[in-house]
Amino acid sequence: MRDSGVVTTVALLKYHGLGNDFLVALDPTTLPGDGEVDPRLVRAACDRHRGFGADGFIAARPAAAGGEFAMELHNADGGRAETSGNGLRCLALALFDEGLAGEEMTIETDAGPRRCAVGARSQGGCADVRAEMGGVVLEGEQEAPAGLDGRWRAFAATTGNPHLVLLRERSATIDLASLGPVLEKARSGGQNVEAVGVEDGALVLSVWERGAGMTEACGSGSVAAAAVARSLGLVGDRVVVRNPGGPVLVGLREHAGELEADLEGPACRVGRVELALSLEAVT
Repeated sequence: MRDSGVVTTVALLKYHGLGNDFLVALDPTTLPGDGEVDPRLVRAACDRHRGFGADGFIAARPAAAGGEFAMELHNADGGRAETSGNGLRCLALALFDEGLAGEEMTIETDAGPRRCAVGARSQGGCADVRAEMGGVVLEGEQEAPAGLDGRWRAFAATTGNPHLVLLRERSATIDLASLGPVLEKARSGGQNVEAVGVEDGALVLSVWERGAGMTEACGSGSVAAAAVARSLGLVGDRVVVRNPGGPVLVGLREHAGELEADLEGPACRVGRVELALSLEAVT
């Protein structure tokens, strides 16, 4: 990417799933630097004070393994991420809105191919979008972080990306904004951290996302939380997970000896934006 101080203009779409928001480049060849995603561009675009603001940045790439498109995902800090449930759902709706895909499509991610389906429309540019999330690996109970009372239990899980699920059988809050930065780094390569309580048969979740911080929702984290709670007999195969930005529905099933999941909820178009910036001062 040029570092000469020349202002670069980048056209992007913005979508969100329950407030978990993404900037989307459907034609990444228009990005500076021969279409490569520069982490400085991601950090500048996702900055909520000096850019448009987002939890993540998505570039739609040509498919390589039989899907319609591939998703290249970066967290707000510029780091590459394997997958995102809400990011998948936002990308699927963007592709559908722009006439690049039909109501059903397969999107390849760094965690494998994921089938997505765009459903009924609602007001405000939103649609119900379902994404297959693939296999869920429950890695067992961990030592609970210091400072939590004894009613909290900690579990490691992978939903294509890594999670630490802090769970208790009644709804309660913890200072995840303070704990999150420490717990994110407690696993090599980082991890997402969810605090989860059980309330009226549903899960109540707050989340610290790797590379983004506190967010309004986390799709893969909702799946991880539902899978852990199901393994403890606290919920069944269809689980409502109440994120700060609203509820999503997680479906869980056993297939060929593995636990698989899908994620369903609203995704919304915010609009088309143009970002003009010089990257020379972006670190």
